Amino acid sequence: MSAYIIRRLLYGVLILIGVNLFTFLLFFAVNTPDDMARLSIGGQRISQDAIDKWKVERGYDKPLFFNTQAEGSARLTDTIFATRSLPLLRGDFGASDGGRDIGREIRSRIGPSLALALPSFALGLFASVVFALTLVFFRATRLDFWGVVLCVILLSISGLFYIIAGQWMFAKLLRLVPYSGFAGGLDMVKFLALPVLIAIISRLGPEARFYRALFLEESGKDYVRTARAKGLAERVVLFRHVMRNAMLPILTGTVSAIPLLFMGSLIAESFFGIPGLGSYTIDAINAQDFSIVRAMVFLGSGLYIVGLILADISYTLADPRVRFE
Repeated sequence: MSAYIIRRLLYGVLILIGVNLFTFLLFFAVNTPDDMARLSIGGQRISQDAIDKWKVERGYDKPLFFNTQAEGSARLTDTIFATRSLPLLRGDFGASDGGRDIGREIRSRIGPSLALALPSFALGLFASVVFALTLVFFRATRLDFWGVVLCVILLSISGLFYIIAGQWMFAKLLRLVPYSGFAGGLDMVKFLALPVLIAIISRLGPEARFYRALFLEESGKDYVRTARAKGLAERVVLFRHVMRNAMLPILTGTVSAIPLLFMGSLIAESFFGIPGLGSYTIDAINAQDFSIVRAMVFLGSGLYIVGLILADISYTLADPRVRFE
């Protein structure tokens, strides 16, 4: 197992290097440093001197990959890629194009993101599994039929509709929660209640339908029929046998998604005014701030790789037959 984890980590480093390089190439294929300067300063009718000054202050006056005017190793190190992208590999996010420390922004915004993501993830997973097990327990009945219909309806509706409808009903008509905003302490609950509820409802349709299919597949296997023949109650069969043996595909999606909870929700945080990493990324995209976008893409890739490794490790805990040589 240790050799497998080390090998996966080495693959992950190579993937991060590739992601870093690809993000750098993609961004500068769309924008030049002059374009970035105009967007940051604000306006097309600005002098070239102002553009050059902005580039010098942020290190964008250098060549992208190879500096022909430098000597020795400086030809590779005195470039935009070496000074702005390579430090990510050692965890140095640097400063944004606006001059703010990206690492400090991430540390200050990760709390609101987790405050929204953790309850949404845990409660959403619990609701989906319980709902799917309920449909399997009452399979081939009207409850099962209308439950599947409800899942199809829920997964056919866009997440934006849930947000807009939820704000209109609970914030405007019923006035139970604020439209948007965020606060610390106990006041956090009233700001997060609606986005968490919407996250649970939007996940219920696709996830419950998928889990129901997994549980039904396990319910038809020989070991389940043997358990029923021994006289075990149906709830014991579902929880002790069916659910346990259907955990591998569930773990694939849930465990690998845990590190990505730190990245926040792009849509929910933007609509509800939550100052998390998701809204931070959206604001950076709108402002064409390459440094922030590059840092967030790199961070998300690293967390996703960690999540996949955790999912592989969790397989051995859920099923002792799984071994990685």
